[in-house]
Amino acid sequence: MAGDLKSLKTQFLEYIEIEKGRSVKTVENYDRYLRRFLDYASAKGGSASGGKVLMPSQITEQMVREFRITLNRSSGVSGTMKKNTQNYHLIALRAFLKFLRKRDIESLNPERIELAKTSGRDLDLITSAELDRLMAAPSSAKASEGKDELAALRDRAILELLFSTGLRVSELCGLNQDIDLSRDEFSVRGKGEKVRVVFLSPSAKKAVAEYIKRRGDMSEALFVSYGRVGIKKSAQGRSASGGDLPRITARSIERLVKQYAINAGITRKVTPHVIRHSFATDLLENGADLRSVQALLGHANIATTQVYTHVTDKHLKEIHKAFHGKRRA
Repeated sequence: MAGDLKSLKTQFLEYIEIEKGRSVKTVENYDRYLRRFLDYASAKGGSASGGKVLMPSQITEQMVREFRITLNRSSGVSGTMKKNTQNYHLIALRAFLKFLRKRDIESLNPERIELAKTSGRDLDLITSAELDRLMAAPSSAKASEGKDELAALRDRAILELLFSTGLRVSELCGLNQDIDLSRDEFSVRGKGEKVRVVFLSPSAKKAVAEYIKRRGDMSEALFVSYGRVGIKKSAQGRSASGGDLPRITARSIERLVKQYAINAGITRKVTPHVIRHSFATDLLENGADLRSVQALLGHANIATTQVYTHVTDKHLKEIHKAFHGKRRA
């Protein structure tokens, strides 16, 4: 027996985590999107079938169409739900239906579900001058606000490493002190447990080396969180508790990036992902090809990387200026 949709959803989530190697975060997102659809489908189909448990064969195009209307009219963080967010629900549903088809379970053909058309994605970017001010902000904070030297060194190393490597903030948090700084590269395990090589700029290499040299704790993590007494104890070669300081969290890095951006006089919102955007556009503006940037960012699909091309095609303006309207001059 095929089983009801709730039990099949559990099997599907286990499948994408184990067989497909998806991250825990991805599994959690798919679970949330599918739960929303199944709750809706059960309310619609379950009532129509006399309150029975909904089966895969009862998923219809009409049901999915009505679910999409419900999503489109739902409230999001700012007004109605964004098209991209609506599409995330449909992508999860299509993947689930493909899983059912692979197991010869009768249900709706996943190819019958089309994604909503979305407008081009706008990138949050900062200028080169703003980036320079951001990188200098930890040193300025140490001088003007009396920020502890070790924390300032850590924060400078974090900012330099983010821009040098284009790491995701979760990848940065997972780094350990065993990075070989005698080389200009190291491997990182990213989304889907995929390993890629990233590269250190001279300034990033110097910043990380200075931070590691100043530390005295025995923690495995490259970047740790310091409490009020943690910094002092770390500098003395002792940690706050039993030799290990806690690994810094993604939320902590987001907060420090935001604060340094404010200190640097940057009015727009700056996050670790904005620095990742700056890493990619910097490469493309200086002549790197899209495939190389895709590999450096760890994108599984080049379509994800192509979002950067519309902000880096500066040569198009030069071509237009050189060749357009000459007969009217």
